[in-house]
Amino acid sequence: MIIIPARLASSRFSQKVLADVGGLPMVVRTAKAVESLDRVVVACDDELILQTCKEHNIEAVMTSSTHKSGTDRINECAQLLDIQDDEIVINVQADEPFIEVGVVELLKQRLQSLKDDKAEFIMGSCFNAINKESAQDPNLVKVILDAEHNAIYFSRSPIPYDRSNSATYFGHIGIYGFTKRSLLEFCNLDDAPIEDIEKLEQLRAIYHNKKISMVKVSSVSFGIDTKEDLARAKKIFL
Repeated sequence: MIIIPARLASSRFSQKVLADVGGLPMVVRTAKAVESLDRVVVACDDELILQTCKEHNIEAVMTSSTHKSGTDRINECAQLLDIQDDEIVINVQADEPFIEVGVVELLKQRLQSLKDDKAEFIMGSCFNAINKESAQDPNLVKVILDAEHNAIYFSRSPIPYDRSNSATYFGHIGIYGFTKRSLLEFCNLDDAPIEDIEKLEQLRAIYHNKKISMVKVSSVSFGIDTKEDLARAKKIFL
């Protein structure tokens, strides 16, 4: 299952999830981009989003307007839906209307592999290679990995520190997957001090010794946070 958290309020781009992207509201275009892979549900916090999804035949569920994060929102949605505890739930952000199907498929395959191996806690995400210049951008989250491609740490700073002048940098792509059971477990973990410092909720899992399996992908898509981002995306993809 793919759940898309969609919040109407946005400080940098008012009602961005409903912004027009090639003739479709952004959240609808995102849902249609991945609907060939699995059942897609939008977890929203406002009747306007709910009605917009219904008008475009996109399944949607109303969730609380007080959630701290999109992960909390998809967790509520997953609990409301009649799905099994071991069903895979993938969080695709509503502001990723150009997300590549192949990226989501690779993450889904990794999560299924973890299920087949009977991992106790299942959480996965994606990364790609970036250059040194991109690594300096605090809005692009970096990740370092262990030998089994589990995340060691995420940061807005360029990591690792390149003292040897030979570092390879990996950028985190903000798509997450869990089983329904592991999603609930993650949301019930206490907040970690470091997640509030970096403002990166995935650090909560690492702080509590939970593994995040990372999948290397090739992607040119990006999240749309501002009107300028949207204009740039349209030039690239439309």
